[in-house]
Amino acid sequence: MRIYRKFYALIILSSFFVAARGQDENKEAARQIVEIANEAYFNLRVILIANEQYVQAAEMDPDNIEANYMAGRTYLETNSKASATKYLLRVYEIDPNYKYNILYMIGQGYQYGLEFEKAIDYYNRYLNKLGENIRRSGEDYTSPAEVKRRIYECQNGIEYVLAPREYVIENMGSSINSEWDDFAPVVTADESFMAFTTRRQDGNSNQDVFDDMLYYEDVFYSKRSGDTWQMAQNIGPPINIIYHSSNLAISADGTQLYLYKSQNGGDIFLSEKNPDGTWSEPEALNDNINSTFSENSVSISPDGNTLYFSSDRPITSDKTDLDIYYSKKDRNGNWGVAKNIGPVINTEFDEDGPFIDYDGKSLYFSSKGHKGMGGYDIYRTVYDEETETWSEPINLGYPMNSPDNDIYFVSTRDGKRGYYASAKADGLGFTDIYHIRLADLDAPPKKVEAKKIETEPEKPVIEEPIVEQPIPVVLILKTIDKQTRQILESDVSISRAGTNSSVAVRRIGNGLYEAQFANNTLSQYDITVQKSGYMYKNIAVTIPAMTTKSNKIAKQILLDKIQVGYSQVIRNIYFDFGTARLKDSSNPELNKLLKVLQENPRYLIEISGHTDNVGGKDFNQWLSERRAQAVVNYMIKRGQSEGRFIVEGYGEEHPLASNDDEEWGRELNRRVEFRVLQFKQ
Repeated sequence: MRIYRKFYALIILSSFFVAARGQDENKEAARQIVEIANEAYFNLRVILIANEQYVQAAEMDPDNIEANYMAGRTYLETNSKASATKYLLRVYEIDPNYKYNILYMIGQGYQYGLEFEKAIDYYNRYLNKLGENIRRSGEDYTSPAEVKRRIYECQNGIEYVLAPREYVIENMGSSINSEWDDFAPVVTADESFMAFTTRRQDGNSNQDVFDDMLYYEDVFYSKRSGDTWQMAQNIGPPINIIYHSSNLAISADGTQLYLYKSQNGGDIFLSEKNPDGTWSEPEALNDNINSTFSENSVSISPDGNTLYFSSDRPITSDKTDLDIYYSKKDRNGNWGVAKNIGPVINTEFDEDGPFIDYDGKSLYFSSKGHKGMGGYDIYRTVYDEETETWSEPINLGYPMNSPDNDIYFVSTRDGKRGYYASAKADGLGFTDIYHIRLADLDAPPKKVEAKKIETEPEKPVIEEPIVEQPIPVVLILKTIDKQTRQILESDVSISRAGTNSSVAVRRIGNGLYEAQFANNTLSQYDITVQKSGYMYKNIAVTIPAMTTKSNKIAKQILLDKIQVGYSQVIRNIYFDFGTARLKDSSNPELNKLLKVLQENPRYLIEISGHTDNVGGKDFNQWLSERRAQAVVNYMIKRGQSEGRFIVEGYGEEHPLASNDDEEWGRELNRRVEFRVLQFKQ
């Protein structure tokens, strides 16, 4: 019987916790965390949350090849791409053939980390592997052409990093940027007004998410007061609608705002500012500009007569990448037939984000081609009116450009500064907006030279002890339907056991919730999960004390749908000893049950009482009936119909466990149960 009790206890605890207590437990915990992370990544597409979980699993069990691979793979989709290398190298050490292009992915991690020589080495090793194998396809296959392009980017990267430009680059901070994508900044000539596009949740016109599980694009704006940009706000209708809305350009005086709308494949619209400060209903540009393909970005010349934009309209049957086009106004003020700007600027790769400077002849744009160092790089080309040609584009170099995406540059009127969007590791979110003080772009970059350090007599160095700060414990909860395994949006609350002290719970995805605990000692907490149409669930959880190491606990909470035949023990109901008088401490639990009854009024319910075997059998029978009736009386006083209840007392007849001892037997047997009998007519 003692073995049975221990087994029963382990079942309860294993359903409540994913905690690390030993090597085997670590492996099992890591496996469960990977399952939750897979749901977050493949179904919910909450990449950052999934990445955190994969990394946690990989650290708990370094031999878990799936955890390590997915940690590396998801890192390559964040701003911390260089962090992928550590985990991908582990995969290669465990099984070099786990993924066909694992060498290529390791090369990517090194490239994003500016370790170009190492990246080239792994890219070449992958090319050698391709040469030794029959050509193949599939998700884990990368073509030789793409690898060779990567090697070329690394060679360029070595050159640019050794000859950096003297830029001063500053993140625009939390008044503009968010934890989501923020990009496409446009400013008026006097820099008093900025509009930009964001995919943030707070303030979004649509609180639902798009197919990629990110929030819809919205246009936000900020006004500058002195040297400070004010907190950005949603620009509102009619600019923003409940679907994608993105700004593309603004006139120098701030009266015309060009927009992208995701209709007809993606078209360019124009809204004009009314005298009262509101914006007019956006109107689509004519068919010479908009096509059945996508028009992604736009810039207007200072005189307003030439429009530059990007589009993926095909110029040949097999070319579908983004190119830059231009159109001139005719004598009637209409935009004329758009023309491809030509092969000096456009390549076989994507070109996007054109910006024509205030001088009317310097064109900035971003390209995945040309002499880049990875992703989109920003270039400048200058138009020669005499020859009617554009100069060879110049890469604006490092550190403005990086192996990741750098795009949507706009210059200020004085030509000394600008704004652009970049996916940098120090950013607040995926893509942030930066302010840049430009170097002399026409001057040759200075080569990096080793600095001569004048030696001085050594002084004794007194090392201050490094005091590491404790890191809060993170609890990740996932709520799902017990029968169908479908994810459920639920109401989750957490409080410290025995108190009314609540813990903040943050929704991080569909059916995914996070709470943080700053305990100095091991502490008990109570979790309550409620969902309309489902029985609420109470769970006790033990949270360990904070340490200087990251500690995450992942839990799945299964909810039962209210239906005929369902039954559950109602815990946390307390009676005075030997009586059927409910204690006030029972009210929170009874109110949760009341809410379930109110949400499901057409079910006939049985409330039954049970006791242990202490005391006389007849007394226990009487006591069990009276306690069940006390619960029903509580519900009737609060508006429930007496006719929907059947009261039963079973005394000591149906024990859940042995009555041998108090801890694992008699306590479990003293209970009140809730059971759905039938659907009321």
